[in-house]
Amino acid sequence: MRHIRISAVAVAAIAALAGCRDSGPADNYALDGRLVVFNYRVATARFLVNLKHLRTPSAGETAIARFEDPSGGAPIELREKIWATSPKTTFTTPPLRCIVKDRPYRVEIQIVNGDGEVIQNLETSVVSSQDQTRFPDKPLVVGPFYTRNPEMKNRSAEDLAKAAREGCPSM
Repeated sequence: MRHIRISAVAVAAIAALAGCRDSGPADNYALDGRLVVFNYRVATARFLVNLKHLRTPSAGETAIARFEDPSGGAPIELREKIWATSPKTTFTTPPLRCIVKDRPYRVEIQIVNGDGEVIQNLETSVVSSQDQTRFPDKPLVVGPFYTRNPEMKNRSAEDLAKAAREGCPSM
């Protein structure tokens, strides 16, 4: 009986010591949401990614995000200062074109400290549940009172889809 009690204590001590070992640098940031935002009223589509702060950021930290451009151009690079008073950093691209349903668009995020050293890398992708050809190429409304856009009068769904595909890689 005494043997079993000593063995149980030894196993508990070894487990406690194993939990204390250094597992390397902890991540300071985590992805906390990503989506495609279509605003059909003003005919824009944007990628949005949230970066959650898992600890209080050090002074001078910056996040650099590179989004794959759906229209085939160079990656879209955004830089955001990381504020200690905010629990998240949000990246929102300028309006995009040529978004295809169910296609993953690559996003890379680097966190750099005040000296410009990379302290963390994150990778993800943004996937749309809708094809951009289903949305207008021009705003449906104009002005502060949401007046109907006269350019959209008498345009068929086929006209809108054709206009949305112009200048895009094969959709």
